[in-house]
Parts: sequence; structure tokens; C-alpha cells
Amino acid sequence: MNRILFNSPLSRLGYWYATLVGLVWGSIWSTGAIQRRNGLFVFTGMPTWTFGRGGSCVGACYLTAQNVSDAVLEHEAVHKTQWQTYGMLFPFFYAAAGFNPLNNRFEIEAGLRKGGYIR
Repeated sequence: MNRILFNSPLSRLGYWYATLVGLVWGSIWSTGAIQRRNGLFVFTGMPTWTFGRGGSCVGACYLTAQNVSDAVLEHEAVHKTQWQTYGMLFPFFYAAAGFNPLNNRFEIEAGLRKGGYIR
């Protein structure tokens, strides 16, 4: 079952769908620069209600107002890999892991320090 759901053509399809959603959402709301960095489409100038916390990774898209340091983009690149691995199951797994980043296994894997959660 893992071979079907995780790191598979099915999960990649979910990742590409999420990327398409991120591209559309970012294109609609971004008022800043749109760049390609760390393998991500980075949309800046997003209204704060269009993403969570300091920014949100949706597939290969990172949506934020201005939180684009090198460390943060390295952190978000790990979330991109998580999207590739889990596809459309990723948001459900992320929610099940809890929204406290200090206890969330996906935030811990991406790096709490790089994500700006700890100093």
C-alpha cells in the first residue's frame, strides 16, 4: 500500500495538482516579485489572509508576504519534498500531526530553526 500512496506516481499527481493550485492562488493574490528559488515558485506580496503563519508551501509554491530568507526557503524546500512524497494526503497528515510547530513532525523534519520557530 505504501508503494501506491507514498513517493509514487499517485503522490506525484497530487503534488502537481497542489502546485497548480498554488500557482493559480499565487498569481491571483501576489502583488510582489514572483521568483524561482530553491526549486520553489516564490510568491511575495501576498495578503496575510491568503496563507498561514509566515508563509505556506502548496506543492512547489511558497506563498508569503515577505518571509523569504535563505533559511526559510531551505525549510520550505523540505515541505515541497513532503508534498512530493505524500501528495494530496500531505495536508491531512500535517493536520493530524498538530498545528503546534514545535511538536509537528513535518515542521521538525523541515527544521524548526530554519523555519523561524526557534532561535
